Amino acid sequence: MQTATLRAPMLQPANTASDPAWSSVGQLLQSAYTLPCSTAAQAFMHLVQPTSRFQLALDALLPLLDARVQLEQRILVSYILFALYTPYPISINPFKSALYATFVRERDAAARIAASGGESDTEQLVWVLWKILKGDGNDLGPYSPNTLARSRTQHPRLRASNLTLDEENPASDPDDMTNSSGMTNKLNAVQQGPSKPQLPQEQKVTAEEDDRNEKLSRAMSLLLAGRSRTLNLSEQRLVNSLIPELVAPPVLTSVDLPQFIHFNAGLAHPLMAALISRPPSSSNRQGAATYVDVLRRLPPTLPSFDLIGRLLRDTTPTTDSVTGGRTTVADIVRLEALGGFVHGCIEWVENREAEQKDGLISDDQAAQGAQNLCRFYNSLIKMGIVDPDSEADSAEMMYFSLRYSRYEDANTLYRNLAAGRF
Repeated sequence: MQTATLRAPMLQPANTASDPAWSSVGQLLQSAYTLPCSTAAQAFMHLVQPTSRFQLALDALLPLLDARVQLEQRILVSYILFALYTPYPISINPFKSALYATFVRERDAAARIAASGGESDTEQLVWVLWKILKGDGNDLGPYSPNTLARSRTQHPRLRASNLTLDEENPASDPDDMTNSSGMTNKLNAVQQGPSKPQLPQEQKVTAEEDDRNEKLSRAMSLLLAGRSRTLNLSEQRLVNSLIPELVAPPVLTSVDLPQFIHFNAGLAHPLMAALISRPPSSSNRQGAATYVDVLRRLPPTLPSFDLIGRLLRDTTPTTDSVTGGRTTVADIVRLEALGGFVHGCIEWVENREAEQKDGLISDDQAAQGAQNLCRFYNSLIKMGIVDPDSEADSAEMMYFSLRYSRYEDANTLYRNLAAGRF
């Protein structure tokens, strides 16, 4: 059961008219929800002078931490308060006590809702605060506040009621109301009344589970980093070992995949196989069709051919979303993606050639793409994936190879295709 929470509109800091910095920060808080958290934090640093950051954060950001505003805004504020002092341990961050008090309060509220069979809307805020207070806030940097707010965890051990910190039970006077945890417990006792049963004791996270959570967070960060760089071998091994968790729900969207494939074609194979073999879900009602469409739109580059070739030999079993019968990743890619991919590559080469003739580009993208495509198609013939004697399979490539027969690979392909016709 999902509980409903009334949310006020996104708030802007007060006094925006009297201070340009306040106005700029207000605009940032309104528009940075699709940017990575690290980018939003850097924007805050650029907007505010170093000598003014603490006071402005105290006056403008801190009140929003517990305000009834959208979850994305609270997540963004939490990260900025952390990022202001990232060169130093979280233990000396002046906003730690406020972050900790919010964590305890929201965690306890989420635990009460979970005990009654529901799910708090602030589950993800609790997880974000937990990561920050553990000293792992940098892991959140690649994610946008929108992504963090939408990504409901599917792992019970990462539910808010299971998240604990080392300083959960500080050695202090239990009657001291300045202790945030003690104050929260006292308030809960007053609100619940003596006749209500005590909440069940929270399940503690074991060392093994905590280590697993750390690895999963690291793998998620690496997967996002793979959109802009090639991961090294140790990073690829870590991501590869956690792919089942990274696709349920998917960390990368269909928009992210082409860039990831460009930099990490080898790792993209098990990732795409896992995505294609997943059944439709509430977050992706089209199922495999979403990722088949990504394959159709890939350019004729070596990473693309490498990925398509691997998938065409992948015998991972899956369920056909149309017939409900059993099939494989290779069959889905061959029947639903290969033709569209080849057609898209041909159009890509022709467009680059037209741009080159118009003087818009000066490199040999068209020539390289044509040769790579013809070489790839020849390999498909050798592996028996396409039938050179079938006009339906090879008519388009026969015309293409003839048009570009000035290149050796295209000439070889044309002769192979023509041999079965004449």
